Amino acid sequence: MVQRHRYGYGEDPSQWGELFLPDVAGGIGHQGVVVVIHGGYWRARYGAELGEPLARDLAEHGMAAWNLEYRRAGNGGGWPGTFRDILAGIDKLGDLADIHNLDLDRVVALGHSAGGHLAVWAAGRRRLGGPGGELQDTGDGVRLSGVVSQSGVLDLAGAERLNLSNGAVTNLLGGPSSDFPGRHQLADPMNALPLDVPVYAVHAEDDADVPVSMSTSYVDAGRGGTVPAKLVLVPGDHFALIDVTTEAYAACRELVRGLLH
Repeated sequence: MVQRHRYGYGEDPSQWGELFLPDVAGGIGHQGVVVVIHGGYWRARYGAELGEPLARDLAEHGMAAWNLEYRRAGNGGGWPGTFRDILAGIDKLGDLADIHNLDLDRVVALGHSAGGHLAVWAAGRRRLGGPGGELQDTGDGVRLSGVVSQSGVLDLAGAERLNLSNGAVTNLLGGPSSDFPGRHQLADPMNALPLDVPVYAVHAEDDADVPVSMSTSYVDAGRGGTVPAKLVLVPGDHFALIDVTTEAYAACRELVRGLLH
């Protein structure tokens, strides 16, 4: 039987996560945690209900999962709120480790679409500087040890050029890169390359919402790193990746399992 525990990590109604835990024998800790980050092109009308089936499925397959909600553009998010929330939400696991016997040496993120962007971005948090203190990292938070991106928007500059989802990048960052080059640079996972953690850029072959170039550009740009990202193509459309009955999702689940173990 899967246990569920909801915790806040801030005062805003969108600053919370729900921890899904599998049954384990007494005294045995959970072998790592999967941070599930939902998509929706960073807009407020999409929420953590998108990630709930994935978190439940992961727990049913023996993995602890933290389904993370965060402020999106339109409800207090955008720049820098959404980004601060992702880091704070991941760091909340530090408060929960002793309560639920979690192994934080292995924390893997599974992010879909815009959530894939945020997951890969968070894996590069060591490189955050933040002009004028807009977005900085203290260096003592919970670190991701791997990421599975599900049709992630991993090339933010490319997404802006393509005007994906009617200006979603501009909406997220409060304006175009011509007006806010610093925040666009900090928000783009491409600019944190090379990473020192494994990233699987999984992309649906028939994805009409996020073009496969969002994954291929990222993988190509990181080929020279010591831990180059890997492209994995799976059958189905954009939403097959978050349908727990599909081959596409099953492939993601096994990649997560491999990163944890």
